[in-house]
Amino acid sequence: MIDKTVSSVADAVAGIHDGATVMIGGFGRAGQPVELINALIEQGASGLTIVNNNAGNGDVGLAALLAKGHVKKIICSFPRQSDSWVFDGLYREGKIELELVPQGNLAERIRAAGAGIGGFYSPTAVGTPLAEGKESRVFDGREYLLELPIKADFALVSGYRADRWGNIAYRETARNFGPIMATAAETTIVQVDEIVELGALDPEAIVTPGIFVNRVVAVGERRWLRNGEFVGGVNLEGEAL
Repeated sequence: MIDKTVSSVADAVAGIHDGATVMIGGFGRAGQPVELINALIEQGASGLTIVNNNAGNGDVGLAALLAKGHVKKIICSFPRQSDSWVFDGLYREGKIELELVPQGNLAERIRAAGAGIGGFYSPTAVGTPLAEGKESRVFDGREYLLELPIKADFALVSGYRADRWGNIAYRETARNFGPIMATAAETTIVQVDEIVELGALDPEAIVTPGIFVNRVVAVGERRWLRNGEFVGGVNLEGEAL
């Protein structure tokens, strides 16, 4: 019987080793698998290379992981924003490496890894410092840079609902980088609000098939930001909000 569910976030992140490359889904805080990140902090793996859209917000989630000193390098598109003080401080002190990748290239490099594509040419970053050291070719009179796939040892993804086979449905914009990251890692770990019975998911709503998922853990209903206000979810005692 196929059953990819695990009973706790601690079990979900077991085996993530020092020096691992870990993709973390999310677009800013939207779709960031905070519960898995917190479990990874507790687990203690260090020397990590993190692939994410940005470099953390405020003091929670990815920013908290950085603050613990567990990350040696981050590959992202938006390392700085108004609340990226954790990354800013580490970078200015020379305590973290940064590989800056334009967002379209970031998504396509991850997708390429999942699709088994050895590389692709992109016009993005031609004539900028990001082009240094990259092979270039001219097609139809326009210069393009060779971009290589980004693959990972692990991917941490936030879904909405799953079944025990690991089929994943996402919620609105929380979907973002999750589907492509799930295909580009050796081990994909997904947190969801709930695990439902086989057949309960509308096949048209399944974005990530279970073939790409190794572990699924239910973390309970979370709070969602809608029209500037948080709705739904439960408190620490499990009471509805």
